[in-house]
Amino acid sequence: MTSNHLSDNMLGSLPNGVTLPGYDRGKLAPGIVHLGVGAFHRAHQAAYIDDCLSSGETGWGIVGVSLRSAETRDALSPQDGLYTLAIRGSGGEQLRVIGSIGSMLVAPEDPGAVLAALADAHTRIVTLTITEKAYLRAAGGGLDTAHPDIVSDLARPELPKTAHGFLAEALRRRRAAGVAPFTVLCCDNLPANGATLHRLMIEFAALRDPDLARHIADEVAFPSSMVDRIVPATTDADRARVTRQLGVSDAWPVMTEPFCQWVIEDRFPSGRPAWEQFGVTMVEDVRPFEDMKLRLLNGSHSAIAYLGLMSGHDTVDKSFADPAIKSFVEALWAEAIPTLPGNAGLDTASYTAQLAERYSNTALAHRTAQIANDGSQKLPQRIVASALDRLEAGALPRHLTMVVAAWIAACEARGKALPEKHFTDPLDAGLAALDERKLPALETVVAVFDLAGFARGRTERQALVDLVAEHLARLREGGVAAGLGALTTRSRDA
Repeated sequence: MTSNHLSDNMLGSLPNGVTLPGYDRGKLAPGIVHLGVGAFHRAHQAAYIDDCLSSGETGWGIVGVSLRSAETRDALSPQDGLYTLAIRGSGGEQLRVIGSIGSMLVAPEDPGAVLAALADAHTRIVTLTITEKAYLRAAGGGLDTAHPDIVSDLARPELPKTAHGFLAEALRRRRAAGVAPFTVLCCDNLPANGATLHRLMIEFAALRDPDLARHIADEVAFPSSMVDRIVPATTDADRARVTRQLGVSDAWPVMTEPFCQWVIEDRFPSGRPAWEQFGVTMVEDVRPFEDMKLRLLNGSHSAIAYLGLMSGHDTVDKSFADPAIKSFVEALWAEAIPTLPGNAGLDTASYTAQLAERYSNTALAHRTAQIANDGSQKLPQRIVASALDRLEAGALPRHLTMVVAAWIAACEARGKALPEKHFTDPLDAGLAALDERKLPALETVVAVFDLAGFARGRTERQALVDLVAEHLARLREGGVAAGLGALTTRSRDA
């Protein structure tokens, strides 16, 4: 393996066929601060910005911020922020070096530097991919004001730990200095993600200063967005393969699929890149697109993950190649599609056909255990919302509720049929304590719904619980084959 690593100085030595940044990185000015520099951001938003920079828009370089770990910074800083995006399809792999991240900060090491970047007048947009759990919502959907990090940020606003704390303090500083607020662009899988973050930020700021809360409510734009690209975790084998092809080492390349989508509400008072020139869909209302993605892609992804794990399939393509799981996913789509808005021009037939093709991508090796993480945070918007809509319409969401049951069963299987900590969840302590009680299926489901806050306050909650419990009992007794077999029999007899 070569001792040279990817860097600005090595770009000229890379082999033909590797796509390079089409701009002088030394002339870039930072205009975007991104919170949560993980693999998804580097495969998605950073790639779109790379396109904009290549077109001559030099004012939109990215300052990347890790809110927890220094791992990404430590990997990319010796590489001048460069990394390889490996776009993998069943027909081959294309390598592209991304140069849009100009610098990286690690919040726990130097929160002051992060606040300075956010408060800088050149920063006009702040984007976020911090995962659903980092928004620190209580079971009812509001801000978890008892969370230790929220308590800390309120007590010491100059040393924030959370995205809420960093955004609020930076907006306060900008206002005090007479600098216009930045636009906050949430890119996580939350329903109405911009509006949701806006509400949480107003709640947080009100605990600090009612005047700051009014400023955030009235003066700061929080457009919603929908993002879509499958980004599996990078393996050591991926690193070795990319290094061989480049001729220089890359400490952290990112794997992804050819498909990429970004839909954004066009509300940017301080300006934005010309994203629409590079495939981004700018809209007035993102909700129909968001609902389709959450309920059809993300919902079926969760189904594939939990059913696949319990069937011994370690990747999405292997799970989807299982005829029983593929048939289940198709039935799940048929059940979820009627919950989508019928007047928004959504082409669900083409969308699900495209999903089936993406799930069959044998080159991507998207691990089911990776998708299975944080189910208690993901299922409310991916599955439970659709199931409640179906019940409200007088239909039984049998396939949707199977996904919830499969999540519970997969959690119970850890340390038994599945390795311990094979995937994780913020509620793991409570789930483990519940598992030790060995309750019957119905009592288990009631306790899990209470713990996770599923369908709280909804009149359809009991019907939902009953359906999930019925599935869980079958999964416990006969595994996935029994659970899906019963669904097939019901469908044939209906």
